[in-house]
This record gives sequence, structure tokens and C-alpha cells, in this order.
Amino acid sequence: MSCGGCSDKKDFSIAPAASEQTAKHPCYSKDAHTKYARMHLPVAPHCNISCNYCNRKFNCVNESRPGVTSEVLTPADAKRKFDMVKEKIDHLSVVGIAGPGDALANWPETRESIERIKESNPDIVFCLSTNGLMLPDFAQDIVALGIHHVTVTVNCLDPEIGAKLYKFVNYRGQKLTGLEAAQTLLDNQLRGIEYLVSHGVLVKINMVMVKGINDEHIPEVVQKMKEMGVFVTNIMPLIPAPGSVFEAMPQTSMKEVNDMRTACEQYLPQMRHCQQCRADAIGLLGQDRSSEFRLTAPAVAATAVRPLPKQYKIAVTTKYGRLVDQHFGHAEEFLIYQGSKGKFKLIETRKVEKYCHGMEHCSETENMRDLTINTIKDCDAVLTMRIGFQAQKRLLKKGIISIEFCDSVENGLNYTVEQLSSILKSNSKLREAIL
Repeated sequence: MSCGGCSDKKDFSIAPAASEQTAKHPCYSKDAHTKYARMHLPVAPHCNISCNYCNRKFNCVNESRPGVTSEVLTPADAKRKFDMVKEKIDHLSVVGIAGPGDALANWPETRESIERIKESNPDIVFCLSTNGLMLPDFAQDIVALGIHHVTVTVNCLDPEIGAKLYKFVNYRGQKLTGLEAAQTLLDNQLRGIEYLVSHGVLVKINMVMVKGINDEHIPEVVQKMKEMGVFVTNIMPLIPAPGSVFEAMPQTSMKEVNDMRTACEQYLPQMRHCQQCRADAIGLLGQDRSSEFRLTAPAVAATAVRPLPKQYKIAVTTKYGRLVDQHFGHAEEFLIYQGSKGKFKLIETRKVEKYCHGMEHCSETENMRDLTINTIKDCDAVLTMRIGFQAQKRLLKKGIISIEFCDSVENGLNYTVEQLSSILKSNSKLREAIL
């Protein structure tokens, strides 16, 4: 592929398989997005940078934006879920890994998930999204795995601007901030993109357009990406996420975004149909069906879950007793409800010691977390707005199912009963053990 007029006249070749797959990739082909479905596997919970526009702890089931998921899957669960979706969606063509953290910050899980699915589904198109920090380490593995589509988020080329966009970068055990963090991230992004393009991988560049910070700089980024042989760029509006550093920033309007896309179209093709999807999105772009296929909790052996009684006991994290609006690790008390669908009664309140005080001060000590979990060890489920993966696993070992929800307590309790019933129906071994 020619870079289309660059002064150095570089030629960039595309792997033949990549050209064929692109016709079925809804994010890379403007024609494919109305015909083919994609599936995002949320197997990558950890992230190695802190973007000022991101808050991955705010994961409402009704919210749609990058970094949001209603569950985190193991590679085995990812394969199980893929089989479930493939059976119901005939036009499924793409499996992508886009978080909820960074695909390369969770490379063992990312690679295993792809390998498990690819073994029995060689025709599926695989892609992944990354911030690019670890691209120099894993670009060779990506090529060897046969991944022909990679999206890298490059918001700037100027470290001064990057220092305003990123709070910190965790690189090789060091926490970098300011100009050093931005420069390290940028250097690695450019090195990784160069390697991928030179090995026939189609690279898409995502950019978050933040008014007053990087908006005027975006054309320069697009021109540089053209020189490097990038396939397409995707300029996206800032979505001010509650709890993020930029939560009070103005949301970039679609008119502003489209005007910028038009201005940059002279350099590279622009993606105009992006939906800024969730990390667990399923279906056609703009028609997310992820709520139909939630596993809710990782698959476990029948002996790992205690037999469920007819009257469920559910612990709820809530600030004021009306909404499920609190993170599991932020709870200082649990409201304990008992009953069945539509007929729950608050039976008691149990005090606990809050063990998480934010992303940078969240205690991961086993004792603190286990004390909280032991407080609700007699419950069948915990209903919470958000819960960390490690806490979810520890609850599961005690037979407690964690349900993430963002609505009224009443609706959440009914939703929890539905999910518990679904788990029983979908796991025959578990059902046999209970019956």
C-alpha cells in the first residue's frame, strides 16, 4: 500500500489475509458495519496508564462507552461465551479485545483467549485495541498470532500535550508522570506502529478530541500517521466520564468532530461510523446485544456454589438505600434483603470497614477484603454498581455470585434473581447438584 504522496515515497505492504478480512470488519470497512457483527471479549481488566478522560470503575449496565463492561471473563469463559454468541448470531465475523483495560497489559489472557477461539474457528477475524505502551514488547507476538487489525490510541505527538492528557504511566515497574510519562508512551507507540505496519498489519489510530487540549494538534497527528503507513484514523469526541479528571470538561460536539474529520480526510481515510463501544459489545455497530449474552460470573464447578434456597438472601451496596450506586470496595455497610422476585424485605444492615479509597489507594490486602467478604458469607449474591475482579473471584469461591447493576435497589434485586436463575439453567452440572 502506498502512503499516498509522502515525500519519502515509502511503500507499505498489506498481508493478503488482512485485505480479505477487512471486507468483513465493521470498524475498518464502512460497508461491513451494516452487514457483519463484532464481539468484544472483556478479558483484559488491568491498565498500565491513567488517562484523564477515563474512569473504568463507573460501569453501569446501561452505559455505553469504552472501558465499560458488565463482567470480566477468563479465557475459558471467553471461549464459552463466543460459542454461545456464534450460535445465535450468524453474521458474527470479528472478535476483538478492547479492555476494559489494555489488551497488552493483560497479554497472557488476551493471547490465550484468541488461541482458544482460533483453534476451532480459523475464519474469524481477530483484532485488538491498545494504548501502545507495550507494543514494542508484543508486536512480534501479535504478528505471529495472525492478528491483522490493531487499533492504537494516539492522542498527541507533543509530550507537553500528553502531560495534560495522562495522569501517569506504569512502565516496567516504574510509575512515570508528566513529560517523562508522555514521552515514554509516545516513543513506544511510534516504535510499535512502525513494526506492525512493516509486517502487513492494518493499524487504525483512535484519537480522543479534547477541546482546548489536543483539538488543534490533531491534524499534525494524522499527517504523521499517514507518513507511517496507518490504514485509517478515528477521531472521537470526549465523553466526560463521572469520576474522571475530565468529568467537568465540555463534551466535544459531533459537529466539531465531523469538521475535524473532514479537515483530516485529505491525509487519511476517516472512520465516521464509530460507536465508541463498550468492552463487552456484541452485534452490529449501533445495535449492541451484549445484555443478551452476559455470563454474570466465571464458569465454576458445581461444588463451588452453595445450593440456592427458594428465598434468596442478597447483600446490596448503596449510599442512601434507593439506588445501587456504590462500588463493592467503597461500602461501609451492606443492606441485607431476603425474599424472592418482587417480594423482598430488608432484614438487617451489616457494617464493614471500607477497604478501597480510590484507584491509587485501593487496599489489595487479603485480610481487608476477606473481612468484608466474610461479613456477607451467608448471602447468595451481592448486588453492587462495580466490583473488582479479585473480589469477584473470592466471593465466588464462597459460593456468592456478584451482580453489577446501576438502577434502583428494587429493580436490582429482581434483576439479581433473574441472573441467578439463568446461571442455574445454563449450567447443567450446577443444576444437577442443586436439584
